[in-house]
Amino acid sequence: MGADHAQRAFMGSFTSAGGRGISVAAFDRDTGALSLLASTDAVADPSFLAVGRAPGTGDVVLYAAGETSEGTAAAFRVDDGGAPRLIGEVRPVGGDSPTHLALAAGHLLTANYGSGSVTALPVRDDGSLGPATGVLGHEGRGPDEGRQSGPHAHQVLADPSRNWVLSVDLGTDSVRVCALDPESGSLRLHTETALRPGTGPRHLAFHPSGEHAYVLNELEPTITVCRWDAAGGVLEPLGEAQVLPHDHDEDGAVRTYPSEVVVSHDGRFLWTANRGHDSISVLTLDETAEKPVLAAAVGCGGRWPRDLTLDPSGQWLYAANEHSGNVSWFAVDAGTGIPVHTGSVEVPAASCVVFA
Repeated sequence: MGADHAQRAFMGSFTSAGGRGISVAAFDRDTGALSLLASTDAVADPSFLAVGRAPGTGDVVLYAAGETSEGTAAAFRVDDGGAPRLIGEVRPVGGDSPTHLALAAGHLLTANYGSGSVTALPVRDDGSLGPATGVLGHEGRGPDEGRQSGPHAHQVLADPSRNWVLSVDLGTDSVRVCALDPESGSLRLHTETALRPGTGPRHLAFHPSGEHAYVLNELEPTITVCRWDAAGGVLEPLGEAQVLPHDHDEDGAVRTYPSEVVVSHDGRFLWTANRGHDSISVLTLDETAEKPVLAAAVGCGGRWPRDLTLDPSGQWLYAANEHSGNVSWFAVDAGTGIPVHTGSVEVPAASCVVFA
């Protein structure tokens, strides 16, 4: 991938709901604008994407999680200005409905929502994927019978030290810390952190210092602040903060389901996407990074924001609005952290945005 490819964005969408699959857009660094270039529906329901490099060639490779009951993980070569080209897929991945994925220690990891598990797939020299080398099943349940009758792994990611893999489970109200063996690809449970029952943790984001993590809860509009001990691989809950004003739903007509949390590059702000309320919340962080304070909530530029992403510079914030079928972008005010809506592009059934 040449210098021009640093100005590309990739967007996932649900093909089962009319989405195009994976769309490629040119990214204007000066205005934040995205301009659609091409798309591919080679994989069904690519709800989440990740960008990596082929170990043997250094070529940029785009990975997708196909959120179907069978479960798919796919690798794509990215050509100049064209649609991503499928170079291989693994189906099934050993878990149902993979909804998130991440790269760690030479492997692609999938968080399998339906089966409540995490799968490790080796990345080959050309960037393609080998068969699963490890599947770690979660156990447990939560008090919400409708959403927590069993485990539901919703996110998997490496910690900043790259020594641990964390998986966030909505169904069990917990975050698991795992060890991934880079040679065998096996996954081993190291510790499990219990969060308040019924909160339904969905995603987490680390502070730039690497010493704190913020777990966004889906079943309640709250953030759980945690201290992260990278040496011991231990996540310690410290407290919670509201991500919406207390009067956000006075008549109880619209329930809010937060979806994504993002921390600014300088560690001063934290943003959440809130489905139902259809907003982006801005929380300020002090020097301790342990007490987020809600500062504002602005419209997301559409309906049902499933994902929230910063561009590599940290100046532009993007919301993938699933139900309105668009991706909106916002200029981030450097002083207040408040995002200002500046444009959008049509992306039916949008699910995520990532940058090369």
